[in-house]
Amino acid sequence: MSSRPSRTARTIAGALVASTAALLAAGLPHPAAAATPPAPSGKPSAHATAAVLDLDGTGRTTVVRGADRAYDTASIVKVDILAALLLQAQDAGRPLSKTERDLAEPMIRRSDNAAADALWRRIGRASGLAAANERLGLTSTTGGPGGRWGLTRTTASDQIRLLRAVFDSGGTVRRGSGGLDAESRARMRSLMSRVVSGQTWGVSAAGDPGSRPVLKNGWLRRSATGRWDVNSVGEITARGHRYLVAVLSDGNASMGDGISLVERTARAAL
Repeated sequence: MSSRPSRTARTIAGALVASTAALLAAGLPHPAAAATPPAPSGKPSAHATAAVLDLDGTGRTTVVRGADRAYDTASIVKVDILAALLLQAQDAGRPLSKTERDLAEPMIRRSDNAAADALWRRIGRASGLAAANERLGLTSTTGGPGGRWGLTRTTASDQIRLLRAVFDSGGTVRRGSGGLDAESRARMRSLMSRVVSGQTWGVSAAGDPGSRPVLKNGWLRRSATGRWDVNSVGEITARGHRYLVAVLSDGNASMGDGISLVERTARAAL
């Protein structure tokens, strides 16, 4: 299969490379205040890992393709931030406030970074994320330093654990313990099913044609190398089964290359 990005991927990449928001996805300095990243050089060094769980299968075992090592999350951590926020609201015995709802929606649907900044602070940054992840069963995710939520580190298998907390049936939920309740899971699924059209690439490429994408993507150009982290996580429907799929990648020469790698890897993993 050709590694050349599709016309859609190139269009998306061109628009987002020019966007300040794309470069702020990890809470990095504004480009006007930072050195210009060097252009990627040498042979391509991109890597990707995929993890898949068949929700309708009998084994219910996560299958990992590639080395299950840690990658930068970029904006896929916004799913985790929302999960932490919802757990904290559950523990307080309250629904999300209007302000929290007004921040959560653009954070997931448009990958709005300012909204993520505000909610990252509200959950208690890395320590709040860690507390939520312990309850949700994540074992290999470490929150980014300070305000840099996009530099959270995670593995593909840990992202499947997070997706299970959102898309699988919930267990016993009590205040201060247990996972996301039915209302919280429904809110997260709803937002992930309504991401803006320019951000529906990624794991959706492995789904049945015409099926509705339910996902969250992340992209970040690292200033030290000029190369891109490109990630995608979500639920897809393929051949009559529901699958949870997480694809993480780094070292991409461009965002378009990263999108192509993520989509090829998702298809191969299925």
